[in-house]
Amino acid sequence: MKTDTLFYRLFQRWPKLALELLGLEYRNESYHFGSVEIKQTAFRLDGLFTPVEGNAEQPLIFAEVQYQPDGDFYDRFFSEITLYLRLHKPARPWLALVIYPARSTEKVASIAFSPFMDLPQLRRIYLDDYRDCQGLTPTLELIRLIACTKKQTITLARKLAERRDEFGTDGLDFIETILVYKLPRLSREEIKTMLALNEIELKQTRFYQEVIEEGRQEGMQKGRQEGRQEGMQKGMQKGRQEGEQILLQRMLTRRFGEVPDWAQKRLLQASPEQLEQWADRLLDAPTLDSIFNE
Repeated sequence: MKTDTLFYRLFQRWPKLALELLGLEYRNESYHFGSVEIKQTAFRLDGLFTPVEGNAEQPLIFAEVQYQPDGDFYDRFFSEITLYLRLHKPARPWLALVIYPARSTEKVASIAFSPFMDLPQLRRIYLDDYRDCQGLTPTLELIRLIACTKKQTITLARKLAERRDEFGTDGLDFIETILVYKLPRLSREEIKTMLALNEIELKQTRFYQEVIEEGRQEGMQKGRQEGRQEGMQKGMQKGRQEGEQILLQRMLTRRFGEVPDWAQKRLLQASPEQLEQWADRLLDAPTLDSIFNE
């Protein structure tokens, strides 16, 4: 998962993240976040916060996460903004939020667009500034978790998980999502132990539910495609089984790392009963071999 995708995922679920970065006092539910294609051009605004209420004082917020140095970024970004304003003519103010990992990543605009750099509407956030901040709101603590070094990540994630009553299930889900992004080799069991979660709490997080749903949908889709040739009922049954195979393989990867070829072959050849038996062993098995041993 790329860093900008991580941010946009957080923005979709919690617009308050951007509002607090900008120092705006509007309510979280007063904004909708999405991407917008500008018709008749090749431009696409990756992030646009749109007010959902009639308050004309609430600004549109154009948001971009820029993790790679790009000398053309501001030329492109300001072109997209001005074209959007020209076509849509919104009767409200606007702000432009750009998030960088560090000041060294930012590149200046070309001479043609350099006057835009002095606009008060342009707000730049550097994640490095949040790395050692104290006394942040729960929302901005997520920014700090993204910004901190990998060595600091585990310690900070534990501290934030202890404040789960402040964050709620959404906050716990964000913490887990950030951990999976920054430390992809962690198993599900390690995340559960690290955050001191019980099995019920872990299964309530959206990330865990999405992993399950993605596995099911992938298998069902494949089954539907094959169903056109084999008969829909047979194809759907096969799709459900393949969904279980995909799901179990993903969970094995989270638990033990990359699944070797021999284990993938066992999964492909397994009956529904075997898949269910292996899934039951997943949490308690000390090794990958012990899951498949009869």
